[in-house]
Amino acid sequence: MKQRMGIFLSVFIVMVTVLLPGNVFANQPESSYWYPETLLEWSPETDPHAKYNRSTVPLAEREVLFPVNETQQTDAKLVALSALNSSTSGVPSQGGTEFFANTFSYWQYVDLMVYWAGSAGEGIITPPSADVIDASHRNGVPILGNVFFPPKVYGGQEEWVDQMLAQREDGSFPAADKLLEVAEYYGFDGWFINQETEGGTPETAVKMQEFLIYLQDNKPEEMHIMWYDSMISSGAIRWQNYLNDNNKMFLQDEDTRVADSMFLNFWWWNNSQKSSHEKALELGRSPYDLYSGIDVEANGTNTYVNWSNLFPDGEAPHTSLGIYRPDWAFKVTDNMQDFYAKEQEFWVGQSGDPTKTGNNPDNWKGMAHYFTEATVINELPFVTHFNTGSGQFFSIDGEVKSDQSWNNRSLQDVLPTWRWIRESDGEALAVDFDWEEAYFGGSSLKVYGELSPENATNVKLYKTNLEVDRDTEIFVTYKSSSKKPNMKVGVSFDGDKDEFEFFQLRKQSHDGWVTERIKLKKFAGERITTLSLFFESDEVIHDYQLNVGELKVTSKNQDKVVPEVPENLDLSKTFDEGLYADISLSWEGKGEVRHYEIYRNLENGEKEFVGATPNNVFFVPELRRDGKESTTTIEVVAVSNDFIRSAGTTRTFEWPPYPTPKADFTVSQTFAAPGSEIQFFNRSSEATEEVEWIFEGATPSTSTELNPTVVYEEEGTYSVRLIARNSEGEDIVFRENIITILEDASDIRNLALNQLATASGQCAPNEGPSYAVDGKVTNNSKWCAIGLNHWLKVDLGDVYQLSQFVIKHAEAGGEPAAFNTRSFTIETSVDGVAWENAVFVTNNSLAISEHSIPLTEARYVRLTVHQPTQGGDQAARIYELEAYGF
Repeated sequence: MKQRMGIFLSVFIVMVTVLLPGNVFANQPESSYWYPETLLEWSPETDPHAKYNRSTVPLAEREVLFPVNETQQTDAKLVALSALNSSTSGVPSQGGTEFFANTFSYWQYVDLMVYWAGSAGEGIITPPSADVIDASHRNGVPILGNVFFPPKVYGGQEEWVDQMLAQREDGSFPAADKLLEVAEYYGFDGWFINQETEGGTPETAVKMQEFLIYLQDNKPEEMHIMWYDSMISSGAIRWQNYLNDNNKMFLQDEDTRVADSMFLNFWWWNNSQKSSHEKALELGRSPYDLYSGIDVEANGTNTYVNWSNLFPDGEAPHTSLGIYRPDWAFKVTDNMQDFYAKEQEFWVGQSGDPTKTGNNPDNWKGMAHYFTEATVINELPFVTHFNTGSGQFFSIDGEVKSDQSWNNRSLQDVLPTWRWIRESDGEALAVDFDWEEAYFGGSSLKVYGELSPENATNVKLYKTNLEVDRDTEIFVTYKSSSKKPNMKVGVSFDGDKDEFEFFQLRKQSHDGWVTERIKLKKFAGERITTLSLFFESDEVIHDYQLNVGELKVTSKNQDKVVPEVPENLDLSKTFDEGLYADISLSWEGKGEVRHYEIYRNLENGEKEFVGATPNNVFFVPELRRDGKESTTTIEVVAVSNDFIRSAGTTRTFEWPPYPTPKADFTVSQTFAAPGSEIQFFNRSSEATEEVEWIFEGATPSTSTELNPTVVYEEEGTYSVRLIARNSEGEDIVFRENIITILEDASDIRNLALNQLATASGQCAPNEGPSYAVDGKVTNNSKWCAIGLNHWLKVDLGDVYQLSQFVIKHAEAGGEPAAFNTRSFTIETSVDGVAWENAVFVTNNSLAISEHSIPLTEARYVRLTVHQPTQGGDQAARIYELEAYGF
């Protein structure tokens, strides 16, 4: 993908784990990523993270059943190439701590998902993260990992291609064997192969074809290998946009199947894809093994597509459709409500109703215009809590069991098939997800607006194919703003999606969640086609709102089956400063289990939710000690597909002695004019309970505030003392002559601006050292270097007195916060030969880091990056290095 795939590499060349207190943790297991050499060395036995990266959710069976508008069809399929995580490295294996996450939810329109990731700076081979595999499989969508050989301008190396294509003497491909091993162990469904590194020859093309054929011959039948239209038969990188004689060898070679499908590049919009259709038939392949690509990364729903070249009026589609970067909807928003609104517009169109896509603007009608919704709701039990896979808290049975934000797509429910079909003779009620109320997880379904006799509203939610027997029941758990729910459950049977049986709900719920049961005994032998909710009122209710926390279709026999208690719970832990514990858990499960829930048992008898996983291993990062407790008990509970919970199994561990404090502080500036305000910042360890400051020559001279502000009225050099105390003891830090007060302080300026800069290396010609001192933090003006311990040196042109350094990291330049440098030193020198340490940072997470130092004489400044990121990426990105002095 000549333009956008290269741009993707530029965005993802660096990765860092965000280190904010309580958010992301250095020891937490991460999703895998490799170069060819490290892939060949990988094994699950030697990778301590591997067991956390496995998916245990089987691929559900999907059915299409019936369309809801006359333009929907079932011949063409849809593949989405989506960056479901914002980076390649640093991705937590089992969910994270941020509420706002890419919880993609329109699986019903996707036939195949490609986990888009990989970069020259991190790794070019990326399996999907386990939580994404779980969500994809729960919705019946196969998901592929990505093998991405970047263009050379973005760091691609011919060596990587050669390493992947290396063969043993018997003709087998070690790298192909590893790809198959990884997919089988982690539980995903194949690979997307994208070779865009220039320099290939006809021999390279033949070797690549042999590599693909080897995968075909050795993969399980259900595994899928997709090839991207980039390399042609000459070995050159030349995007064809159509299936033709130049690229057909990577799809089919006479009677030999080379790839299961091909993603065709984007530039087919001015000509019909009929030629690709015909070439596929000529090769004996289905034209729907071809996915004509559209690139929506930059413009989303404003992307121009000549749809008639793919979906001609009155004819079958020429090929299937490929969408590159539908994660646009997440990228262009900064909150969950806007993200879901953008996704609805993308997949359904501006009308927000899949039955009315013809009412949308001419160009972007949404995927619902062309593709029929699929459903996996074909066997009992079916349970949904309208849980989107993230939240600002976590509820269990309507009670908040954790007030921490979270995301874990392993827990995402099968969400409504249609968003939203609202049938009414008046102005229909509004429907949305509600992240303020939840019965289980972090969200529920909300129906709201003015309800009156004139606007009774039927909200069609789920397409199903559920057989009813004498024991089939529906349970609805809801909460209403009014005394009466004013809601019925609608059920259509045996394919008649427009004729409903309505079941009235009657319980008062304005004081909390209530559950009602509907027995379907008299409909035994029929099949449920559609589930809906119907709202009506005999009077006007101006601010009507009803939340549905659970909708369950089950058998009364299943509803009584309690899962078996997990066995052999094993717990290992490491401690950080006696306040935090990293905990690794594993257990044995029995029987069919939807997921396991992990709790911390509190001394007051309450249980605090810690996390959940379908796997039988779980990592709890930095569990905070509760006060000065001496022991903590962890409990694991099995949860059935019917959301029945087992009894728990527990393990208890002991904490080390409570720690004494460690005193530390920073200061806003070390050099100032008389009368200036200077603020001090307490950076003592978390065990600190109180502080005492002593300021030589300042007003005030002492303080017990955490971050006091003082004034120095007289010129001079002054020392500062900080005492940190708790019940276990105290610690003192004394900084001699740290503050200098001079009238000349008004002359302070950035002495590094536009000075001569040199470096140990750079990523690209436009990412050299001069870009780190040009005063710009936009338009990608930065110094970049791949590898450990790279340095950037600035000659200030003369000897000056320096008092502060400011570093503008990746986030300051508009890149993800995860790209900020973690560990670095700053040194100074008068002659460029003898160097003195001025700043040493081991745990930075800030976009802009400021480092005040005692007044120091220097001409040269050297920044050395020891850990470019907090993930596995080895590329440093420094947008600006500023040195202040006079």
